[in-house]
Amino acid sequence: MVNLTLKFAACLRALDMRVSTAEVLDCVAHLKLVDVTDEPLFKTVLKANFSKSRRDHSIFDHAYELFFHQLQADLRLQDIQAMEEAASQPDASLVLQKELVDHLKTQIEMDPASQALINFLSGEPLTYMKFLRDLQIKAEAAKVINSNLGQLTERLEVMLRINAMRRMIPLFGGEGSGHAPGNNETLKNLQDRMDKRLDQAYQLLLKDPAPENESLNIVTASRSRSRNLGDVPFANLSQPQIEEMRETIRQLVRKLNDIVTLRFATRNRGALDIKKTLRKSAKYNGVPLELAFRDKPRRKGKVVALCDVSSSVWSAARFMLNMLYSLQDCFSKVKSYIFVAGIADVTDFFDRYDTNEAIGKIMTEADIEYNVLTDYGSTFLDFKKKQMQVLDKKTTLIIIGDGRSNYLNPREHILQEMREKVRRIIWLNPEPERFWRTGDSQIMTYKAYCHELRVCRNLNQLTEFIETLVI
Repeated sequence: MVNLTLKFAACLRALDMRVSTAEVLDCVAHLKLVDVTDEPLFKTVLKANFSKSRRDHSIFDHAYELFFHQLQADLRLQDIQAMEEAASQPDASLVLQKELVDHLKTQIEMDPASQALINFLSGEPLTYMKFLRDLQIKAEAAKVINSNLGQLTERLEVMLRINAMRRMIPLFGGEGSGHAPGNNETLKNLQDRMDKRLDQAYQLLLKDPAPENESLNIVTASRSRSRNLGDVPFANLSQPQIEEMRETIRQLVRKLNDIVTLRFATRNRGALDIKKTLRKSAKYNGVPLELAFRDKPRRKGKVVALCDVSSSVWSAARFMLNMLYSLQDCFSKVKSYIFVAGIADVTDFFDRYDTNEAIGKIMTEADIEYNVLTDYGSTFLDFKKKQMQVLDKKTTLIIIGDGRSNYLNPREHILQEMREKVRRIIWLNPEPERFWRTGDSQIMTYKAYCHELRVCRNLNQLTEFIETLVI
């Protein structure tokens, strides 16, 4: 049981779940207290020890099904002890499986990908899962700037090796293996099992399990506030409407600034101190007539904005930046970055110029290439290398973009790293929800790593979001 638990924990680590040695030891101790032949109970003990949050449940379930059922030919828990003893007392099918694996080794060129697939066929998924994880997260040393072809090429090579092994398996007839003609049924069952494992390897190659995100808040509608401009998409505004929109935004900003100023003024004495209040109530027979407050004012939040400035998104992003910097007194700090296929820090523009002037200069003077294909994956990688240190647990990260990355590598694992560093991630998408699953949109991939996902394509929706953020 110890060896089995250790192997399963290693598989979880290969899927990027954090499993400590202490948790493995606790799990082994807990399994001794339960009937391991009761599979629901057995699985519950493993999940209680290894799955730390609801986000890990889908990855755990995927690993459990793969390890205990698919790779073990739908293993019954009553056979766990027999499976652990099989290595010392192999039966005929295991001997034949070893001969088949050795035959494949002689027919293909052995490299890390081939070795990982061979181990996977042998019932050891750890090497293959680590190999796929390395493909997913490694920083590519591509000769062509912003190229994502390296990782895709390696996946294609793995796919070709899977297909090559699939063609070789039926050709294995057991010559020289010493098995009798009566074992033809055993050989056929082995070939079917190997073919199914190659199917599983293929599925793992195509798609990695995403974490659950049941707490995600998706907002697609808003209350009507401004009848004239409120429902007009930003991209459809004429120049006179843009000027009218700016005046409307100025009025809203003044209102929100007044609300926030009053809120902080009334709370400069701090939050209610329950313990002190209860102690003071003793002289009034337990009635809290005197309230006590902590002398700690409410802290302001920090905002980091990451804005797509491609033509399809900039019309919405500029109004978002306008409102953020007009309300910067409501936050401890506001930092802004723009991107197309790489990032540029534009915070200094807002420090040196008026908000509207700064927004105009961003599209002409920022250190960024505008005439390139939008690439969210390269943008996240660039941010990780240069600006990851600006994120902390006081930060609200706001991403403004449609998530369309021209079929390039989305690198969603970097967004997962960003989520672990910040208080929350809010994604504002100027596209209607009905387009999120079409074409090159990766928004359904990214949403697993966001705390909130909003449609933001007109003034009503932007106003509602700003009020939620500030108030």
